[in-house]
Amino acid sequence: MPFPVHRMRRARATEPLRRLVRETHLAPDDFILPLFACSGVGVRRAISSMPGNYQLSVDELVKECAEALRLGIGGVILFGIPETKDEQASGAYADDGIVQQAVRAVKRELPKLLVITDVCNCEYTSHGHCGLVVDGEVQNDPTLEWLAKAAVSHARAGADMVAPSDMMDGRVGAIRKALDQSGFPNTPILSYAAKYASVFYGPFREAAESTPQFGDRRSYQMDPSNAREAMREIELDLEEGADMIMVKPAMPYLDIIRQARDRFDAPLGAYQVSGEFSMLMAAIQNGWLDRDRAILESLTSIRRAGADFMLTYFAKDAAKLLA
Repeated sequence: MPFPVHRMRRARATEPLRRLVRETHLAPDDFILPLFACSGVGVRRAISSMPGNYQLSVDELVKECAEALRLGIGGVILFGIPETKDEQASGAYADDGIVQQAVRAVKRELPKLLVITDVCNCEYTSHGHCGLVVDGEVQNDPTLEWLAKAAVSHARAGADMVAPSDMMDGRVGAIRKALDQSGFPNTPILSYAAKYASVFYGPFREAAESTPQFGDRRSYQMDPSNAREAMREIELDLEEGADMIMVKPAMPYLDIIRQARDRFDAPLGAYQVSGEFSMLMAAIQNGWLDRDRAILESLTSIRRAGADFMLTYFAKDAAKLLA
């Protein structure tokens, strides 16, 4: 029927009506809060490019986790800043590594909180790359051993799930085999399956002290121009045993999230990365964007694209807004 029989504005007239017909919903348990663990006691070292985020000693990190649990946030993902780094990334898979210490402390105090660990090497290598470097090139297959050892050490410490983010070929299969052989067949793998070589990681590299000392990561992270390749990456990781998959970054790659949702039935996450957070925060602090609406609209866009859950530095703020 022609206008005015169909008036789409009728269902938008009031907030109760808008709530009634709302298609996409956010809840605190959709969010995973990234946290950065460092050595020391009582340390809350501000990250200048990420307002409100800190490098945290284990005792302070436990406090953040307690707040996350109280707010109903879905879980946390832990990154580590070791006291020393070397060419072998030994801090990544040491049983007394900083992430392993943090996992034990959190699970001891907050056993009901979901704790995920990032499995990578860039924070632990002296050169800042994600694997073994020989003659200036990152070696794929030798790096798999480091990743497998790190995943097992995290599981042994009590991690509920491990999340490899390195983008080495075959790492999901290597980690799955190592976990199974080490007595952790029920530890799931959340694979950073489609991780792009993005400019939006800049602030994270300050937070994690992981800037490459030479070159870049384009030989192993994905080309931002490619979409079909992302589907192949996801397919291979699922074949190797990934239980969940992730697209990273989120907002510049909403089309990739939608394609992955339409093609794969596995649980799908997306990482609203540091650059996305810092970009929005800069606009918010300059008064160019309304804080609350910017936070929720950005997260809604990721959820609407098809993500089941989101890793976001806005997790606490969003949970409070949704309370």
